[in-house]
Amino acid sequence: MIFVVQVPPDGPAHARAWFAYGEADFLRKVCAQDVLSEWEVFDVVTARELLEMTDRTPDAPDARSACPAVCALADQHGWDTPLYRADHLLGSGQLRPEPVTPLEAGIAALLARGGQWRVYGHEDVALAAADAPDALFDAPSGWHARRALREQLIAVEALADGH
Repeated sequence: MIFVVQVPPDGPAHARAWFAYGEADFLRKVCAQDVLSEWEVFDVVTARELLEMTDRTPDAPDARSACPAVCALADQHGWDTPLYRADHLLGSGQLRPEPVTPLEAGIAALLARGGQWRVYGHEDVALAAADAPDALFDAPSGWHARRALREQLIAVEALADGH
């Protein structure tokens, strides 16, 4: 499980915590609240797939004239190289062959919203963080954020109530 603590710009008193079952669920939940489309937050596509969206193949006589940017991507990276898109991380519309994970793209989307965030990629890490020193949790009114994490851990039965 992935655990998230959000402290919005209006302060720790409005902190909340939530969880996701894994990276796909995390990304789905992030995208549901994002200003960008899901495919702008995170996508993996090849130049061939982009060209197919225009009902063309690399052999089509008008492919280069109709889709010069897609063909340039293919010339640079090949038709079947996975290209990653994560607009909050890489910039709007940027595609690159270096892998980006759904978790990285989702975290970038959260950070773009402002406020402060803590993302714990595993239950054990979140459990340790519930009592560990943290500038966010230890700041004035930061106890709201720590309490939100603890309550989320209790809700998923990772932490016993009363601890």
